[in-house]
Amino acid sequence: MFRPLTRTQLTVDIAVPAGIVVVFIWPALLISSTMPAEPLALIGFAVALVFRRLAPGLALGITWVVAILEMLARIPSPGPSNLLILGVLFATAAHGTRLVRWLGFASSFLGAFCVAFYIQIVPMLSEGLPGPGDAARFLLVGGFLFGAALAGFLLSWTAGLLMTIGLRARVSRAQAAAASYEVIAEQERTRIARDMHDVVAHSLAVVIAQADGARYLRKTDPEAVDEALTTIASTSREALADVRVLLAQLRHKQGDAPQPAIADLERLYEQMRASGLAIEVGGSGVALPFPTPTQLAIYRIVQESLTNALRHGDAGEPVQLRFDWAPGGLHLSIASALRPNAVPNAHPGHGLAGMTERANLVGGTLGAGSEGARFVVRTWLPAEVATAAQQPALGVGPRATPTTIDPAPSAPATADERHPAP
Repeated sequence: MFRPLTRTQLTVDIAVPAGIVVVFIWPALLISSTMPAEPLALIGFAVALVFRRLAPGLALGITWVVAILEMLARIPSPGPSNLLILGVLFATAAHGTRLVRWLGFASSFLGAFCVAFYIQIVPMLSEGLPGPGDAARFLLVGGFLFGAALAGFLLSWTAGLLMTIGLRARVSRAQAAAASYEVIAEQERTRIARDMHDVVAHSLAVVIAQADGARYLRKTDPEAVDEALTTIASTSREALADVRVLLAQLRHKQGDAPQPAIADLERLYEQMRASGLAIEVGGSGVALPFPTPTQLAIYRIVQESLTNALRHGDAGEPVQLRFDWAPGGLHLSIASALRPNAVPNAHPGHGLAGMTERANLVGGTLGAGSEGARFVVRTWLPAEVATAAQQPALGVGPRATPTTIDPAPSAPATADERHPAP
């Protein structure tokens, strides 16, 4: 029944009506010294005003009780104390429940009728019925009194309703902003988790492969061990730098760090080949310019696919990459041999979901699954027209230009014969 209020609100709600009583009760007593009902009505309305926010329904009930007693006391006309009713009606719309709010609305009409009735009908009952010539004036004055009182009551009630609508709209905007912030934060956490998975999974796969190879070759080929340790060290440094960037993005609000692009694929191929993975790169068509997000998606999809091939595929068979350029984009396929007796997709991890999400974010599609004895990842990535300043290099090296890529060879090629990255 009682609404929770702060100490400041309670103090204000008590002090304001008390101040009104102190300011007006003495002049009212001097003017109406023989009519104690008017100062009592002022006190009654002030008490109702005290409860206007604490319990709007109780305040409305007290107001009606005082108003009825005021009419029964036959005070000649409503005095200044009746203006406090406007504050109560305002509170019913601003702070009351749905029932109290509509009771306040109905009270506006009933109160306006009581004002017109009390000012017109009560004196008529005391002085006698008006004559035929006074009937029109009687109805006109009564209608004016009803309209004026109703306008005042409804104006106060409507102001309270507008205030509560404004407060609710403010709360709704704050909730919407909080929800939007949560969505943005969740998207950012997902992006960082996806990048962390790509960086850590790829780096650890390379490190494990190099470490296993070094362990087997440490007695027969010491130079190969040195090369493996060098690859482990460089891969670990790169992974550590990438992880530091991602952690910095978690701690601080800063711009995006430089991301790998298509031009970095050749370095990725060399790194994976050094880990013992045979890679064949081929394709067809003329390379198209891609925006940075699409280049990052291509790099991460290739990186994740090669990492999965290194960890779960048959290392004795080469991984075949095809970049088939079409007028509207790129058809990319990565095919790796399955291990004997392997069960494809038995425990799908985060890698396939991350690749699919990356393709979808740039407007493309991705599908993956076993095709015979090979596991194939196929994706379509649309190209967007970039300005001259935004066109990235699509070949190997910073000054490479788009070139026509020949189809992949039918037999495994040597390192020098393999096609360059697009």
